[in-house]
Order: sequence, then C-alpha cells, then structure tokens
Amino acid sequence: MITINDIAKLAGVSRTTVSRVINNSGYISEKSRKRVMDAIAETGFVPSQHAKSLRTKQTKIIGVILPKISTDTSSRTVDGMTEVFEAQGYQILLTRTNLDREKEIEHLRLLQNRQVDGIILIATNTSQELVDEIKDSKVPVVVVGQEIHDVPSIIFDDYAAARHMTQLMIEKGRRHIGYIGVDEEDRSVGVLRKQGYTDAMAAHGLHMEDAWIQKGDFSIDSGYAAMERMMLASYERLDAVFAATDRMGLGAWKYLKRHGFDIPGDIAVVGIGASETSHFIDPALTTIEYAHAQAGRESALVMLQVLQDEKEFCDKKVLDFNLVERDSL
Repeated sequence: MITINDIAKLAGVSRTTVSRVINNSGYISEKSRKRVMDAIAETGFVPSQHAKSLRTKQTKIIGVILPKISTDTSSRTVDGMTEVFEAQGYQILLTRTNLDREKEIEHLRLLQNRQVDGIILIATNTSQELVDEIKDSKVPVVVVGQEIHDVPSIIFDDYAAARHMTQLMIEKGRRHIGYIGVDEEDRSVGVLRKQGYTDAMAAHGLHMEDAWIQKGDFSIDSGYAAMERMMLASYERLDAVFAATDRMGLGAWKYLKRHGFDIPGDIAVVGIGASETSHFIDPALTTIEYAHAQAGRESALVMLQVLQDEKEFCDKKVLDFNLVERDSL
C-alpha cells in the first residue's frame, strides 16, 4: 500500500509538503507541487480520508529539541517560543541532545510517538540521515540554526557575520589572524563561519598558515587546546584569533592570559554568540550577537502557520546580526 511517506520520498519533499498539495492548502512552490503530482500520478496514490481526519486531532503540545538546556542561546530561544505558543494556548515539551547528533534523530522519533502537534529542532548538523528523518516525520518540523532544503528553517546569516568580524579585525590592523572552528557536519558554524573568515582574508590578500585554522567542539576546554596547538605550530606570530563561538573564544582567552599574552596588545580575541560570560571577563570579548529570542518567536510563528496552513508561510527566514565591540579587539 502506497503511503504519504512513500510519495514524499519519491518526490524528494517533506511529508508536510505532500499534505499541502493533497489538501490544496498552504504555500507550495510550483516546482515542489509538480514533483508531488508527478509522484501521485506515477504510483496511483489515493489519499485516505481517515488519514485526513486524523490531522484534526490536536494535542496543543509542541516538542522542542535543544542541543543543551543550560546555555544562554537555548534559554533565550525557548523564551521566544514560549511567548508565542502560550498566547495561542500551546505548551512545549523540551528534550535535550547534549550535542549528540544521534540523539537528534532519536528525539525526533520519541516526540512523534508522544503525539505532539509539531516539533521544533535546534539542529547541530545537516547529515542526510537527519534530513531523511525530518522529511519522513509524521508531524511538521521546523528547524532552527541550520538550513534544510524544503523544510521550514530559521537561520542566522553566519557567513556574513563571520566575514564582517574578520573585516573589522583587518581594518584595525590585524594581519595574522587565526581561526577556531568546529566539525563541518555543522554547516552553519562549521562551514559558513569558516568560509566568511577565509573569504575576508583572501579578499585582502592575507596569508593563512594551515596551523592557524584549528577545530574545537564548542567547549571552553577545546578552545584552550586549539589555541595551544595554534601557538605551538605557527611559524609566524599571530596578532588575532577568531573563535566561531564565544565559549571557544573564552578558552583561547584563558590560554593566552595564562601564558602572559596581553589582550588585545599582543593578540586580539573575538567570538560569536554574545554570551553572558563574554561580557564579564576582562578585557570583555568582542563578539557577534544573534537575536535568539526572535529566532524562537519566528520558529513558533512558522510552526503555527504550518499547522494552520496559512498562505504566508515561507521555507526559510534569515535573521540579521549585531556587532558587539568590546575591549578584546
């Protein structure tokens, strides 16, 4: 028996997209609509009236999957979601993955079995396994932090933010700029932020040693270790380091302070995230601030649009960033 999930797989779209085509509701691009209709024609699929009726049974609960619960980013994002959902009579059910990518998939399945109306995933990667799980979901999924094709996504302009920060360092006379990134399975942080850095350096004809680019795992300790590797392996003396996250930037800051470097006299340190801790160290960390509460609100609004099949729905929303210039640069 052909199911709506089979049609979604054949057409290469989400289950929600197929549902919208079948019910002639919500925004669908003409390209996606044609792919779904072609798949229906090819298989002879006939929508089940019983399945349609099940869509109307709501629990008024939205599942939210967080990488960590105890971070500034997560708390601000959840605050934004809660503001919107509570006003509409919805409750949220939180789960955390502790940055374990396998658990992102496990929790997607878990929440579907809990019969939530929808799931908001603050994603840390865009692996094909995760994408497939999202597109096979029995309930609508909205993703925050990563762009996934044909899935509602709320993202920040990570490339532009990183390029802007690198450009600022260059304008302030920094020429030997190191970079601490993360694994490239995380497209937003691991790929786009690094690309913003390398493109800005290349645009000014600035040399980058291989040793100047190191990886961490988001933690303070990994930023410390990456800074140590960078300093020990570099043939030229660095005058700045750009960490893809504030926490890794704090690790780099800690290493430099412990080894007698003056910040920013000897070497500048910058990050992304505008965490609370970045404000209280001395010198305070120059950083990029993202509107995480707004991301939470936008993800909740998009989820409500999906659930209500509103015409204004869009597949991707890109949020801006704000430079917070402090004493570390």
